[in-house]
Amino acid sequence: MGPWDVLPDSERQQWTFDPFVSVGPLRFGMTSDEASAAIGGVHAAVRQHYPRWDVVCDTYSKVGLKLYFAAERLLGVSIDARRGPQVHADEAALVGQVPSELEQWLFDRAESREAFTELFYLPGAEPGSLTLGVVLCVQRAGDHLLTRPVFLAADVMGDVYHCLPREAWAIF
Repeated sequence: MGPWDVLPDSERQQWTFDPFVSVGPLRFGMTSDEASAAIGGVHAAVRQHYPRWDVVCDTYSKVGLKLYFAAERLLGVSIDARRGPQVHADEAALVGQVPSELEQWLFDRAESREAFTELFYLPGAEPGSLTLGVVLCVQRAGDHLLTRPVFLAADVMGDVYHCLPREAWAIF
């Protein structure tokens, strides 16, 4: 597989998202060891500590995941747009999609909710959902951008942008 190739959905693991509870087999609040066991015993290829945020990021390149831990507990899950599992929320596929189409999906969801309780934007214009606990970041795939969602635990929703290092929101 080349660096810009994107796995078709038919070749990806299919995960379900339960807001603020779980992303596929990963449950918010798990330890790093529990998360590793949940994804089949795969070990992180890279572990990086961000002292300013007191966050550790485990990168699982083989399965297309970055897992963020604070106080030894899972608080964020970032899915690689090109190689990660496909994650479904409200029957919508969230990984590796056209950003404008998923942003419209968020707008449509917001119409059925109380005003100002659904949508937010990070400083880089990444849209997010307060009721789902997800930020729709983007990732390059050659000359295209695809969605790279970051799923978050409930206890960080009051200050989403500052709960993870800037690298979590950046295009990669």
